[in-house]
Amino acid sequence: MIRRDGHVRVLPIHVANKIAAGEVVERPASVVKELVENAIDAGSKNIRITITQGGRKLVAVQDDGCGMTRDDAVLSLERQATSKILDVDDIEQIDTLGFRGEAIPSIASVSRFSITTRRHESDEGTLVVVNAGQLAEVSAAGCPPGTLVEVRDLFCNVPARRKFLRAYVTEENHVKQVFIVHALAHPAIGFSLTIDGRELYRLAPAATLSDRVLDLFGKDFLAELLPVTLNPNAPEIRVSGFLERPNLNQPTRRDQYIYINGRPATAPSIAYAMKEAYPRRPGEVRPAAILFIDLPPTQVDVNVHPTKREVRFRDNTAVKLAIMTAIQQALCAPVGERPERPAEACPAEPTELQADKRPTTDDGRGEVSEKRQTTNDVRMPEKTVQPTTRPAVAAELQSVKQAPVQVEFAVEPDSTASRPWKWFNFLAVTSSNYLLIETDAGLVTINPRAARERIAYEQLLDASSGTSTASQELLIPETLRMSPTDFARIKTALPTIEAMGFSIEEFGKDTFKVDAVPQILGESSPAAVLSTIAQDLAEPGARRGDRWREELVAKSIAKSFAGSSLTLTEAGAKQLVEELCSCRMPYVCPRGKMVMIFTSTRELDRKFNRD
Repeated sequence: MIRRDGHVRVLPIHVANKIAAGEVVERPASVVKELVENAIDAGSKNIRITITQGGRKLVAVQDDGCGMTRDDAVLSLERQATSKILDVDDIEQIDTLGFRGEAIPSIASVSRFSITTRRHESDEGTLVVVNAGQLAEVSAAGCPPGTLVEVRDLFCNVPARRKFLRAYVTEENHVKQVFIVHALAHPAIGFSLTIDGRELYRLAPAATLSDRVLDLFGKDFLAELLPVTLNPNAPEIRVSGFLERPNLNQPTRRDQYIYINGRPATAPSIAYAMKEAYPRRPGEVRPAAILFIDLPPTQVDVNVHPTKREVRFRDNTAVKLAIMTAIQQALCAPVGERPERPAEACPAEPTELQADKRPTTDDGRGEVSEKRQTTNDVRMPEKTVQPTTRPAVAAELQSVKQAPVQVEFAVEPDSTASRPWKWFNFLAVTSSNYLLIETDAGLVTINPRAARERIAYEQLLDASSGTSTASQELLIPETLRMSPTDFARIKTALPTIEAMGFSIEEFGKDTFKVDAVPQILGESSPAAVLSTIAQDLAEPGARRGDRWREELVAKSIAKSFAGSSLTLTEAGAKQLVEELCSCRMPYVCPRGKMVMIFTSTRELDRKFNRD
């Protein structure tokens, strides 16, 4: 029973540490993050990470940094004990990853914890053992220079927190992500990661960031990136790194790694600047990016979030302008200095007027809402011009003039109710690639892309339920190397993906080999399709219903298939309509977009005042 008598008390230190652990230690990946940052701050050249059972049983981080004396090792268990700041003025000049002195005591308070450490100039090291916040042992130890921290049985004394941990593979994926984030930020440091006795990564110190990207993601991913470099007239803000070149065949949401003064972090103004500077595409575009924003420590507050995930800038406008300029310069670099890209990918240079005086509404977080034109905003021409008929329009009109051939469905009597129409006449495919048909009830305009998506989605869902689906073998099997997180997501969904027509197997570290794809994919890239599936699997709120995974994978594949071909012949258009009319839900695509717009004959008569 909690006592609430109105009196104020100072909490016991073990209670305070457990509360602090709730802010700092969310899961095993949080432990890895804090320990790796300490190892980096200690000047390490090599860092080894080991986890067992998703980090529940063991998280160990070993480095060859400066190490600690016996007194320092014991003092590190006290809250607010740190070697990184001395007084309040230092908070304005922070250039280390950690500084508050809460991580070690917080972790030690909820685990079986040990530190083995030695300074390079010392002859012997020190072993400190803590059991759930209680100091158990301090003794001399033989060990190499540097520090080894072992965290066993995380949340052993907080069973409620332990119950909230996810499956081993999920926790492993979070640890992998922390590993990648820090390995990218510090290419000069060697990193290794071992999970359940299997070494997944061994990264030697690299000379450049591109070398580290190559080691982590492979040459295909590196080839998709554009170098970003900005050293503006105001040298206090520098932007560097890599940005994915615009590519319509890639998924619209990719992993982004943002660093501010070497610290993995972000801010609302950064997301806004990237969204504004990157070429507009349908849907939510989130290109792959590895960006480093460097500015004087006095210009950024890193102490606004308990885990230092978010920062605050003194001059948001200057940072936004620098990022937008850097991205646009990368997109518009001379052809010899970058991979080929679409011509429309090069937007205009941002100016102070654009950054500060846009005719939009800023909500204070750098997010801007645009005023979009509605369909009622139509301007009439100032003078009458004799209209001319474009060849494409003439062809459309000619196809309409020809006597249409009525198509009647050959269906069973009990299934006619599911058809949206009894018959249809093909009229034309417009120059903007909409399909026009006449039905027994009126006129219908169809978006072929959305229609393809609906048809493919339902076929794939049927396949996942056991209905046979046609597969197409690849002439040359394709090997795909993915990011560790995407690889893990695809691995968990492999049975579903294979049921929908893929023949796919693991082929080394973070790599799959694809031998066959669903026939409906046509010319779509297997790499793009699997990347889309991986990104969609990461979306929050996807796990609903009994078949959420099948529905999500089918939706992802259908989305990739929809844009594979946009050319429609008359025969192809008729087939598309017939297949669409066989769908259970032909009116909207799996993402909720309209497939067709229907105008009844009665409505047409009313608009034209026909009796």
